[in-house]
Amino acid sequence: MTIVAVTVDETGVITDCVIDAVQAKANFDSQGQLLTDLTVPVPSKNELGADYGMGSISGIGKEWNEQAQALADYVVGKTADEVLGIAVDEATKPAEADLASSVTISIGGFQNAIAEAVDRAQPLGAQAGDELRLVTSNSMAAGNAPEGAAGMVETNVNIAAVTMNGDAITSCVIDAVQAQVSFDGQGQLLTDLSAPVPSKNDRGADYGMGAVSSIGKEWNEQAAAFAAYVTGKTLDEVAGIAVDEATKPAEADLASRVTISIGGFQALLEKLR
Repeated sequence: MTIVAVTVDETGVITDCVIDAVQAKANFDSQGQLLTDLTVPVPSKNELGADYGMGSISGIGKEWNEQAQALADYVVGKTADEVLGIAVDEATKPAEADLASSVTISIGGFQNAIAEAVDRAQPLGAQAGDELRLVTSNSMAAGNAPEGAAGMVETNVNIAAVTMNGDAITSCVIDAVQAQVSFDGQGQLLTDLSAPVPSKNDRGADYGMGAVSSIGKEWNEQAAAFAAYVTGKTLDEVAGIAVDEATKPAEADLASRVTISIGGFQALLEKLR
């Protein structure tokens, strides 16, 4: 999963950019028994850093996170169209000498993601000079697949794109991706891996929470309400938001707009420290 956060000015020019990715793997033996410990958190590529292992085989000696940062720095000052116009070769690797000296990985997917992030940008309170941050919390699960298939592996990625002024949150976007891969008893894939996996915000009403929510609000609406609620708060204040035993909001103002568990959101934002 490719994840991009940007800030833009009023003309659509990128003022800051962060790029990250999550690559989750589950291994099975020849009898279909799971070999991967799914209780272990899945770090993003930025979190892996040198442990990702690209630096030792890179022609420029740069790790994935270093190259992603170099591309993010390169697109600052550009519009979405200019990002899409960055010259690449047939493998979508940079063809411009200045960028190719610091980035040798394929960037086609990043160009599209950056342009999409610019297109989605909206005024949420960020001001010039604020620091843009991107954090993820990732895990995997496995179980019986639907319709009697032999198995299913699910990757869950929770994402917060945040701007900060000191310790205070000045804008916040929260999203999540829940990706499932199913296979039959012979190990044959039942999932079309070429189909895009929409995030929960992308799914909107199709996620299906609104119909069963006591306040009639979808997941994306509740996530946006929580993001708006924490804007203006410090990280200590976010950590101190009262919750019940199910980590659902206990403060009346927030509980009127958010009925889902928010402990995971609080833990996600805690990673900003």
